[in-house]
Amino acid sequence: MKKEIVFSVIIPVRTITPYVKETISFLKKLLYKKFEIIVITDKKESYPGVVVIASGEPTPAFKRNLGAKKAKGEFLAFLDDDSYPDKPWLNRALAIFKEGQEVAGVCGPTLTPPSDSVYQKASGWIWASWLGSGAAGVYRNRVKSRREVDDFPSVNLLVRKEDFDKVGGFDINHWPGEDTKLCLDLVNLGKKIIYDPEVLVFHHRRAVFIPHLKQISRYAMRRGYFARVFPETSFRIGYFLPAIGAYGMIFGLIVAFFFSFLRPIYFFLLLLYLFLILLSGLEVYLKERNFKLSTLVMLGIFSTHMVYGLLFPFGFFKKKLKTIPHKVDLKKKSYIGG
Repeated sequence: MKKEIVFSVIIPVRTITPYVKETISFLKKLLYKKFEIIVITDKKESYPGVVVIASGEPTPAFKRNLGAKKAKGEFLAFLDDDSYPDKPWLNRALAIFKEGQEVAGVCGPTLTPPSDSVYQKASGWIWASWLGSGAAGVYRNRVKSRREVDDFPSVNLLVRKEDFDKVGGFDINHWPGEDTKLCLDLVNLGKKIIYDPEVLVFHHRRAVFIPHLKQISRYAMRRGYFARVFPETSFRIGYFLPAIGAYGMIFGLIVAFFFSFLRPIYFFLLLLYLFLILLSGLEVYLKERNFKLSTLVMLGIFSTHMVYGLLFPFGFFKKKLKTIPHKVDLKKKSYIGG
C-alpha cells in the first residue's frame, strides 16, 4: 500500500551539503508522517528516502517551481537548505489550512539554532531586534502572536498547491524576493497568509560580518527594486528608513559643517540613534550574558543599516536586476560567501 502524501517539502539547493543532510534528518523526525521530501540539485545526485531532481543551474525560484510540478501533496512546504523544522511543524500547519479554503499560505518564525556560532547568533539577533529588522518585522525571527501577513520568506512558507498553481508559482526572474512576489500574488487572489508562532523553523544564519553583509546587500538591492515595481508590499517607510539614515548621516555631517545652527540637530539625532543601538545591545546582553555577542550585535546593526541604506536607492532606480546564484565549493560541499 502506497503512503498517502499530504505535504510535499521542497528544498532548492545547488548540491547536497551537510546542512541539507541535517534538514532531512529533522524532517524524518516530524510528528506528522504524510509527506515527501523533494530536493532540487544542479547535477544528478541521490539521497536515501528523498526525491532528488537535477535542474541545471537556474534560479532558486525555478527549482522550487520544478519541485512543485513533481509534488504529489495537496500542500507545498518550502524550506531553505540551511533550515530545519520543529517536530509539530506540519501538524500545526495542517490545522490552519483546515480553517478554510481562504487560507492559501501558512508561515511562522525562524529562530537561530542553539548550535550556531557566536558570529551566526549575532546575525540572528540583528534580524530579531526591533532596530535591526525594521519593516521586515520582528515576528519573522521571534515567536510572536498569530497574525495575517502579506509577505514572508520561503525559508518557512507553506502554500496550498491549488493556489500556487493559480498564480503560476514563483516568478523565476527574482532572487532574493521571489517569495515577496508569490505572497503578493496570493493576496491579490483574495486569499490569506497566516503567521502562527507554532509553525516553527530553525534557520542557520550568515555569520557577521562579511557573509551577513553580502546577504544584506542582495536584500537591499531587491527590496529597493520591489519598492518601485511592487509598491503594494514594498513601498513602506520602514524599508526606506535605513537609506534616509545612511545618507542623512553622511550628507548631514557635511551640511552641519557649513551651517553651524544645524549641528545640534544633527548630533542629537546621531546620539539618539547610537543610544537605540546601545539599547539593542543591552537587551542581548541581559538575555545571553555574553559581552562579545552583544558587541557584535551593536556593530552589526550599524553596518547592516549602512550597507542596506546605501544600496537601497540603487535597487530602486535599477531598470532590471540580475540574479546571481550562490557559488559552491563542490569538493567541500559548501557554499562560498554570504
